[in-house]
Amino acid sequence: MKLVIATPLYPPEIGGPATYSQLLSEELPSRNITVELVKFGEVRQLPKVLRHLAYFWKVFKVARRSDVVFALDPVSTGLPALLAARCARKPFIVKIVGDYAWEQGQQRFGITKTLDDFILTKQVPFIVHLLRKIQSFVARNAARIIVPSEYLKGIVSSWDMPHRDIDVIYNAVHYENAGTVPKSVARLPRPLVVSAGRLVPWKGMEGVIEAVALLRERGMEASLAIVGDGPDRIALVARAENKLGADYVFTGELSHADTLATVGSADVFVLNSTYEGLSHLLIEAVMLGTPIVATRVGGNPEVVTHKKQGLLVESSNTPELSEALYHMLTDAKLRSHVNARARESAKRFSVETMLDAVVSVIRNV
Repeated sequence: MKLVIATPLYPPEIGGPATYSQLLSEELPSRNITVELVKFGEVRQLPKVLRHLAYFWKVFKVARRSDVVFALDPVSTGLPALLAARCARKPFIVKIVGDYAWEQGQQRFGITKTLDDFILTKQVPFIVHLLRKIQSFVARNAARIIVPSEYLKGIVSSWDMPHRDIDVIYNAVHYENAGTVPKSVARLPRPLVVSAGRLVPWKGMEGVIEAVALLRERGMEASLAIVGDGPDRIALVARAENKLGADYVFTGELSHADTLATVGSADVFVLNSTYEGLSHLLIEAVMLGTPIVATRVGGNPEVVTHKKQGLLVESSNTPELSEALYHMLTDAKLRSHVNARARESAKRFSVETMLDAVVSVIRNV
């Protein structure tokens, strides 16, 4: 069987689609599925409309000699890949890991609502409305849809999608040897709080800074390391300087291996998002056995059960977040308990489990 994977990212680019597409391209051939990758990065330098036309043509040329087309997002690669699959008369599968219209609305068009509120909102800026239409069109015209969490199944279903067309397949984490902790992080005093992710509003990094500041007000000289980059970096650095003054580091983007090393070195890993489909990094933190404090949003409760693999708090509640961090950092018995439970539960996210489910969808499309 021959499969085309249309991916928005591929290593050395960083992100969930990059990790996922590389894993599929390496593992599916052993299951008698030949993979041909079409990388959006090969056309990204072109002007906007032209790049999508060029990408459509690249996918179409490969799709003609393949059996199935599989896109890893519903818009940038999804729309041209769907049209290419239709022209080549091949079945089309799409993986949806979030609401693209909402994400772009948050970053570029002044949307401040949570995703759960956004999907109920009819009046949105024109471009956001157009992106909604595109992702809904792609989803409705896919033979099968894959999502990484039950939460996202509910979100995509709100796009007028019947549940029977949506397969929940948890992302797998292919553990690799951790890399090197940056010297700037290694020099920080203990205890060390680490957060990681793209520096965008819904990742809640400002709340992490505030929570660590509250720890210091209680007499705990906690340090903070934030891994990642994004449009909010300048504002967040200024906030950290104002609230913390010292013993904090913004590492910028790190390699996947070095990110794992930094998360593994933490006394507690915190994920303070107001939205998560299913966080790869949260699963990796579970596998590493790092004590976790995460928000009770999106797919997070599908990875972490409160007081079993970590502590869950309400989103946008900085005092509760700080209290949970304090509890985790001062209770050695709790840290030992969540460490043991986390490593056992991580088996749900094994590569073999994920591949079995994906192969079943591909072969039965």
